[in-house]
Amino acid sequence: MIKCNVTVCGTVSRQAQMRANKEGTQFASFGINIVIPAKSGINKTVEISVAKTCNSLSELPTIQVGTRIEVAGILMFHKKGEALYLNLSATGINTFNASNNDGINGTMEFRGTLGKQIEDKTTKSGKSFTVFSAYSSEKDGDNYTYTWVRFMQFDKRKETWMQPKAGINAKGDLELGVYNNRLDLTCRISECSLWEKSSNSYQH
Repeated sequence: MIKCNVTVCGTVSRQAQMRANKEGTQFASFGINIVIPAKSGINKTVEISVAKTCNSLSELPTIQVGTRIEVAGILMFHKKGEALYLNLSATGINTFNASNNDGINGTMEFRGTLGKQIEDKTTKSGKSFTVFSAYSSEKDGDNYTYTWVRFMQFDKRKETWMQPKAGINAKGDLELGVYNNRLDLTCRISECSLWEKSSNSYQH
């Protein structure tokens, strides 16, 4: 599970349309393009699919392709094959004074499984921090897909439960970048704990 409470600023890429879910709830659906800066090489444009519960488009600001827009809400990541999809359930929309700078700012809640390497490091100023990666898995047909996140925890050494394949709950600041033309997810941890996996969990 990767759930982020964010504010997104970008450009409308798909015109808003009214749709309904299986329960009959009406919502507006549209797309936003965001340019994510690369750590090296070429920046990457990603599209976020946005859904906002409403009864008609007249309840929302005018959402036209090319409009600068700021949207607050819950961002979820879903992987199918090698493709990573970003879906935003909007709580607020602003087109009046949206910034000209693209960005995704907010916090991440993560539940998943630790990878093999958990390293204690020290900054040039002598501060200790821990670096590791963990993955969240979800079922895609008969297979599982895995979304990896890089974590950094400052002013704290590795805890004893932090072992490869251990379950982890983590919260912290979300950082997005691009590496080798792929979206790179990073979280600066504010709190984390052991996740006791259940026998029917999808996390492997």
